[in-house]
Amino acid sequence: MSKGKGCVLIIDDDAEIRESIQMLLVSEGLSVDMAENGEEGLLKIEENLYDLVLLDLMLPGKSGMDIYKDVRRVDPTLPVVIITAMGGVETAVTAIKEGCYDYVTKPWDNDKLLVIIGNAIKQRHLASENAHLRRALRERYGYSNIVGKSEKILQVLDLVSQVAPSRSTVLIQGESGTGKELIAKAIHLKSNRADKPFIAVNSGSMPVDLLESTLFGHVRGAFTSAVAAKKGLFEVADQGTIFFDEIGTIGLETQAKLLRVIQEREFMRLGGVETIKVDVRIIAATNVDLAELVEVGRFREDLYYRLNVINIQLPPLRERREDIPLIAEFFIRKYCEENGKPHYRISADALRALMDYHWPGNVRELENAIERGVVLSQIETIDRTLLPDSVLTPSAKFAGLSSFSFPKESSLFDIMDAIEKRVIIEMLERSGWSQTEAADSFHIPLSTLNQKIKRYGIEIKKKRDRTSTVHSVK
Repeated sequence: MSKGKGCVLIIDDDAEIRESIQMLLVSEGLSVDMAENGEEGLLKIEENLYDLVLLDLMLPGKSGMDIYKDVRRVDPTLPVVIITAMGGVETAVTAIKEGCYDYVTKPWDNDKLLVIIGNAIKQRHLASENAHLRRALRERYGYSNIVGKSEKILQVLDLVSQVAPSRSTVLIQGESGTGKELIAKAIHLKSNRADKPFIAVNSGSMPVDLLESTLFGHVRGAFTSAVAAKKGLFEVADQGTIFFDEIGTIGLETQAKLLRVIQEREFMRLGGVETIKVDVRIIAATNVDLAELVEVGRFREDLYYRLNVINIQLPPLRERREDIPLIAEFFIRKYCEENGKPHYRISADALRALMDYHWPGNVRELENAIERGVVLSQIETIDRTLLPDSVLTPSAKFAGLSSFSFPKESSLFDIMDAIEKRVIIEMLERSGWSQTEAADSFHIPLSTLNQKIKRYGIEIKKKRDRTSTVHSVK
């Protein structure tokens, strides 16, 4: 446990127990405050910031359970660890079901107590970091639903901030579930069109005739069921933004009409003769390579170049694993709030499974897994058993990290560090131990990679002789 990483409040009427735990925690670098009864403890919680409360169940006056409920009212996110005699285990289990972090029995095992406290504080810090990150993202970029601190996602957001004020067409490319529509909305919200409509069109979900009628509108009598004139989405989106999701599924005939709108900023309703002018920014997204579709004649080359003015590539989740804990925490809070539940936590085993998985469905798949966990959990903790089978039994293609085991007592940050070290070593091996090539593959500065190599004590083989003895980077 690192020094200066947390402040613990001990609420116990036994001075000997308070002082014993205090000595243990101070020796591990934690700050400690103490209270001899629940009322005193509550006053301290109202006046100070703590990372964890150690609460004895058997207190004079108000019971420990009553005090626990009071603590939840003052700070619902403050983790509480119950201290109880063997006879109070049943009550402690009840407290866990109501949201208590964990419990220890007297006499406790010091190592186990330190692991519980360490994990609880680190999860508290993770939640705090996530909230801070979301505030920082709002301040820097103006977004609240895009979560991440990896270099790759921050590069995307910097690019979004640069292109948003312009009227240039943007093409967003990325695998399914990477958040292409979120990025499109972010561009719209950062532009001078933010107070105008943002219209999303799922290009692949409609037949050609219906899609064209939806986009361009129609006049009365244009077809059998056209009993009245109707505006199209381009008219509705005038002065705003229209977003084409999966643009590669649009047919060639519609592509020609879309090209005209982009070039001339005008179109005609189906069955009409009047030219309608619009000022609409177009953002398109695709999870396929449009250049390949051009080569096989399924996508117009001229339209491709009109769309591909500004290209934004969204990284898959497996390439920004360091964001997984933050994204998971974001969705836990979201679905706890939506379902009227107190804030849940995720167990170390469950988080380990999330970090190991390759996420073919990307952020959308992770969101679904977290929502499932929140809905099904009965104890305010999302453990490994609540995750989908697909997450727990990844395919052999991505089994490298899944075969990487961790000690049972590993904390969240220990797990993340171990995974990052493993990934760096694998990339270095793949790059023939060239730090420059590995840094390029990670899309990070060479200096950043070297700092991580030093931090983890990774031994680097000389590139010119891969069979040579190894030496440590100092």
